[in-house]
Amino acid sequence: MENTSGGGAGAVVPPEVNRWNWGAFLLTWIWGMGNGTFIAFLVFVPLVNIPMFFVLGAKGGAWAWQNKRWNSVEDFRRTQRMWARWGIIIPVLFVLLFGGIFWSILSAMKGSDAYKLAVSELQRSEQVTEVLGTPITTGFPTGGIQVSGGDGKANLSFSAEGPKGKGEVYIEAVEAMGQWRVEHAVFEDAATKQRIELQP
Repeated sequence: MENTSGGGAGAVVPPEVNRWNWGAFLLTWIWGMGNGTFIAFLVFVPLVNIPMFFVLGAKGGAWAWQNKRWNSVEDFRRTQRMWARWGIIIPVLFVLLFGGIFWSILSAMKGSDAYKLAVSELQRSEQVTEVLGTPITTGFPTGGIQVSGGDGKANLSFSAEGPKGKGEVYIEAVEAMGQWRVEHAVFEDAATKQRIELQP
């Protein structure tokens, strides 16, 4: 068959090319740039962006054949298989990257002095012990910690659970000259919504 690639919208598309294209479906505009199919940028347009994934998957192969010159059908298919592989690898790498960053942030917050001080106050509270029982386990904190030199501020919350119940801890802590102290901390029982002040 004559090589009709790069012939524009009127070019005949071989049956081997006119198939579902996983590279176009998974990588959309990135694939579009590499294959001369700039209609793929419609994924940035609201309302049409989601359907465009499926349109690219169904029509992407034909469009890429018509928009770009290829050495042969086999050359085209070999390149599209490569795009499909990268379409799987790239999202996995992004998930691993952002998952690692998220885990690192949570681990750093759990290892912070502000968090450790709050856990210490929680476990020393006789009222909390009566509500939760022992041992008390705590979850990963959420919130924020800001540090500048030897000064800092933390606003954190984390879960606390024991044999008799569970709840949430909220703390405000400050750092002055390298030393952290809890300014305000409360435990809220999940069952009764009763709040217990944790005294430094």
